[in-house]
Amino acid sequence: MRRSVLLIEDEESIRELVSDYFTQSSWQVIEAANGEEALELFETRPVDLVIVDLMIPKVSGWNVCKQIRSQSTVPIIILTAKSEEENKLLGFELGADDYVTKPFSPRVLVARAETLMKRVEHTMGQEDPMISFGNTVIYERKRLVEINGQPIELSYKEYDVLLHLLKNKNFPLTREHLLNQVWGVDYFGDPRVVDTHIKNLRKKLDADARYIRTVFRIGYKFEVES
Repeated sequence: MRRSVLLIEDEESIRELVSDYFTQSSWQVIEAANGEEALELFETRPVDLVIVDLMIPKVSGWNVCKQIRSQSTVPIIILTAKSEEENKLLGFELGADDYVTKPFSPRVLVARAETLMKRVEHTMGQEDPMISFGNTVIYERKRLVEINGQPIELSYKEYDVLLHLLKNKNFPLTREHLLNQVWGVDYFGDPRVVDTHIKNLRKKLDADARYIRTVFRIGYKFEVES
């Protein structure tokens, strides 16, 4: 079955270029030229991946990202000319899974999208082991996290950070280690992106955030009392 991508980009030339590369790689491309159109399409069409430019008319890319993440865990890639670190950190804070700056290579964009999708699809259709701590239960294959039986929304990167901390419980992990394991060794960005995701996790885990400890001058660890 062909994967589908919702491509949100107001510049027609870029939209056509990206669409051509994804179509050649057997993706179904759904195009939107503004944020309002994108949100309407997201409500009515099955979408496996969202690629969104930030500077789009009617509804900004920031708000599109925020609204989609509030109702779905679909992977989101931000594609933008905004290359400042603060913008990247805000994008991840809003739930984006990857951040690509212009100018960019369409071939590399397709490769990054397919790598992200393989990670998502790898978790589907398999036996679902359960991990629990405090009031929180994680269904690993479904990438589902519940607190007191109620699901909470985590971005893919937030989920991966939490799971990696859990699987290395009681061991302090550096920011560089988390970057390499969750974002990949080819990620070149500010290590503070880890702090942003930890901050988001703590907010969403509520009382169970107490298990994520800051280790001075090192990074973080998931601490479980023996």
